[in-house]
Amino acid sequence: MRATREHIAAVSIPAPPPPAPAAEDTEKEKRKNRRRQARRSKQAGAAAPQGPAQTDAAGPRPCRSMPPMHVGGGARADAEAEAAAAGTSHSCPLLPTPSASDVAARKAGSVGAAERRYFQPHWPEEAVEEAVKRGRAFVGKFRVNAHNRNEAYCTIDGIPVDVLITGLAQNRALELVGAHGRVPCVSGYKPMTEMVEGDLVAITLDPIACWTRMKGPNVVAGDAVVREVGETNGNHSGKRGQADDSCRFENRSNGISVPDRMHHHHKNSDFSQAVKCENGNAIVSESYERDLNDAESEASRALQRICAMIYSHPSRRPTGKVLSVIKKSPRRDAIVGFLAPFPVLPDGEQQKPDEWASTLPESVRQSFKEGDVALDKELIAARIEEWNEESLFPSAHIIQFLGKAGQVKTHMDAILFENAISDAEFSPESMACLPDVCWKIPQEEFEVRKDLRNVLTVTIDPPTASDLDDAISVETLPGEIVRIGVHIADVSYFVHPETALDAEAQSRSTSVYTLRHKISMLPSRLSEELVSLNPGVDRLAFSFIWDIDPHGNIVSRWIGRSVIFSCCKLSYDLVEDLVCSESSQSRFAVSSLQVHGTFERDDVTKSLRCLYEVTKNLKEIRFKSGALSLDTAKLMILFDEAGAPCDSYRYVRNDACFIVEELMLLANMSVAEVISNAFPDCALLRRHPEPKLRKFREFEAFCAKNGFELDASSSGQLHLSLSRIKEKLQDDPVLFDILMFYASKQMQSAEYFCTGNLISRKDDWAHYALAVPLYTHFTSPLRRYPDIIVHRTLNAVIEAEQMYLKHKKSHTGQNGVIKAATCQMTDRCFTGLQFCKDAAESDEGKEALCAAAKRFKVPSSENLGEVAEHCNERKWASRRAEEAGQKLYMWALIKNKEVVVCNARVLGLGPRFMSVYVPKLAMERRIYYDEVEGLSVEWLEATGTLVLDACRHRPPQRRGTQVKWRAMEEVALLINPSESMLFEEDEESGVTEAGGCTAKSVLLSNNAVKFQAAPATLPLVIRYLSDIPVVLHATGGEDCAVDIAVRLYISTYF
Repeated sequence: MRATREHIAAVSIPAPPPPAPAAEDTEKEKRKNRRRQARRSKQAGAAAPQGPAQTDAAGPRPCRSMPPMHVGGGARADAEAEAAAAGTSHSCPLLPTPSASDVAARKAGSVGAAERRYFQPHWPEEAVEEAVKRGRAFVGKFRVNAHNRNEAYCTIDGIPVDVLITGLAQNRALELVGAHGRVPCVSGYKPMTEMVEGDLVAITLDPIACWTRMKGPNVVAGDAVVREVGETNGNHSGKRGQADDSCRFENRSNGISVPDRMHHHHKNSDFSQAVKCENGNAIVSESYERDLNDAESEASRALQRICAMIYSHPSRRPTGKVLSVIKKSPRRDAIVGFLAPFPVLPDGEQQKPDEWASTLPESVRQSFKEGDVALDKELIAARIEEWNEESLFPSAHIIQFLGKAGQVKTHMDAILFENAISDAEFSPESMACLPDVCWKIPQEEFEVRKDLRNVLTVTIDPPTASDLDDAISVETLPGEIVRIGVHIADVSYFVHPETALDAEAQSRSTSVYTLRHKISMLPSRLSEELVSLNPGVDRLAFSFIWDIDPHGNIVSRWIGRSVIFSCCKLSYDLVEDLVCSESSQSRFAVSSLQVHGTFERDDVTKSLRCLYEVTKNLKEIRFKSGALSLDTAKLMILFDEAGAPCDSYRYVRNDACFIVEELMLLANMSVAEVISNAFPDCALLRRHPEPKLRKFREFEAFCAKNGFELDASSSGQLHLSLSRIKEKLQDDPVLFDILMFYASKQMQSAEYFCTGNLISRKDDWAHYALAVPLYTHFTSPLRRYPDIIVHRTLNAVIEAEQMYLKHKKSHTGQNGVIKAATCQMTDRCFTGLQFCKDAAESDEGKEALCAAAKRFKVPSSENLGEVAEHCNERKWASRRAEEAGQKLYMWALIKNKEVVVCNARVLGLGPRFMSVYVPKLAMERRIYYDEVEGLSVEWLEATGTLVLDACRHRPPQRRGTQVKWRAMEEVALLINPSESMLFEEDEESGVTEAGGCTAKSVLLSNNAVKFQAAPATLPLVIRYLSDIPVVLHATGGEDCAVDIAVRLYISTYF
């Protein structure tokens, strides 16, 4: 981070003075400062740091060796000098450096350790806690920039902008996060990072003079600058793999795994866990229910000062340094890579094979000694053990050998391991919790549940689905009223709290789908047999029944436990044919129906068409109320009989999908309303925060530049704007896909939360995309553990309602009026359309809710918050695994085809690289063209134009610099123009027929894919949003992580 040397007005709030350093340390710092300039010049050419570092204010040096680092308190001295030079007051407090005694205590017995220290030591736990308490340090989640491993960001609750963390020396290795790279390792272990993606860290902020400039427009909302992620520090070096400072706005993807951004309530934010549980019913203490703006803690005042400074300087991003790791990320236990020994230790000593191989299995040690090259191709799984400041590399422990790299199965196992997803069989203890094979619904369940077996009920799922957890029923009533029912498998009847099965389901938290394999959250005997709503059998369910008038208004509602009988299992495509197709196609679809029970095929068809009209009306009302849809076509992969990927296509959801979606959304919203009213402090809901407005202002600028008007003032206005743009872009669907691609990237991730943790911030409970104040997950208990928790909570509400009404009826007077009731009583005081607050707050209501919560073991606020956090982490891990699995199979598909040529759209340009969007894969990729032998690059920034041409001579180099030129083949696939003409003749004669076999096909036959785009010619002039031909090819696998790279497709004689 480089100070700008300009005067910056700051909020004049003095920081607490740091403790005076020891005399010996002070004298030592003076000597270091006198020798600083001399050491800097020596360090520039060093292979590894040997002395104190430059300050962060000076910015990272553009050298390929490890950057220099600070030792002792020099960082603070330089930062104070920078602040003084800029005329900045210490309104953003510098953190006092730990005393010499603290550091000495930690390093007792380590003679000369300070001379060998490569990183600054982490602070002691007591010092961190004191700094956080006093507002001198803050807690945030550590996230690494995917495009620049020397940069990371921390999200701090209460600060509207992410804090930038730069510098390998400060952060003890951002460099090595998450890659399957071949890196030398001590003791046979693959080195990884000490602070990895997802660590919860304590950081201190730099003075304003050291804050970096933000890119893009500056946006201020209310009293704070809105949150924005993924910016790259403008003072970075020019190394490959880092973001290009001169590349225009349109190409700057954030590079941050947004789904991994978990909401943390840290100690400084004053959102204490002041929630207690009485008899199973969580309540909030009165002391906690105060206005947070009146908080007088030092941490709260520090947050207010920082927010005020951010508001005063919207063009600057806060920067900081990591003090310690408070909570280590689970990713430390899931490292994947290749095994390779260190040829030379960091201290220069030669390492003998017997030393680093001593901890490996005997067979592996022998293979290394014999020089077995096959071992170099083995992918290994390991976990980080430790990494201290005296070592350049961490120590890791090998857990297992996954197999030979380059094979799909091996890399799929690696994906599962990296995301801590186990595909092991369920434990005997869990299986013992299941009923006997001959289990049938007990007679008492028919007596206490609503019998809905005579109501026409069907399931609608993908054709391959085997765990059917939702069904739909339809009835027509007098007065044009339609009774719609949603019935969800009653999983909570079988999965009881505090059992081995419940513990394993909670640990897994979600089912994982990886195209060719499903890893279930529950045993298949339960999820596919006993609970699954299979047709032709009686099943236990939770039912929501609504009476809906012709205008889409809900006139009544019933919620309760039931017994249902599904008469038919339908697929989405079959429902589409039955409802929306022509009569001939519909008649054919009807003939394929297999109906169980007393209903006929025509009954099913008639009910589905009625259902379609009702849900279409509900959907229209929902979007008029402000809902947002960013639905796009999904890339699907086809497999041959041997299980190998053979083709891919874009799948677009049909109307049948929206029938199910509307009703599931309605059920989830209804449950959220019921449980949050009955248990306002211990309900598990799902929130979707508003998007980062700063990034949305950039998105608005992106649209305006292309002539589109975008109103992002609300989710509803955004949806209307995108709908108008879609109509305008009917002739350019690729550009609309790009707009939807960017709009989706601006969204924050939805997450589970406990209402008690946000009891005083109810505005934060809302779901932005759905435009509803309350939402939860209830409809998929076979594959989501949060749904099981919600089922138990709803069970408690229903039980409490029955207890309360039974008690009230016993006290009814002779005239039939319920005594002591302050609201008009109905038979549904907790689950009806109108929640009776008076009943819930009465002594009888409280007693009933408390007893029901205890019976069904509703978690307390504190426990539920931990469950929500775990479920969020598992949800995002599942999503990462599913996306990585799809990428892996696409990699295998492209690798089998060898060459795939298609068009791409340019999203951003700069002097070093361009960003392109590949519509066929719905992904963004970069093409680097700097330092390429035989290629001339001319970047015209004024017009945003890039000119690439052939160059027979290398450009002159500056004296003292060495450039490692890359071959042209790394950037482009070159073909001779005469060959291109032959290809065109072949295409006219036969390729058209091959390519017309599948309308939705993305990657066709091996012959067809070579001719889907004509090659470009040199000189090549490229502008923003240009269409350019590119070549897709599979990279990595055998010696690094799998990836799909993009090269230019050029025809030239050179």
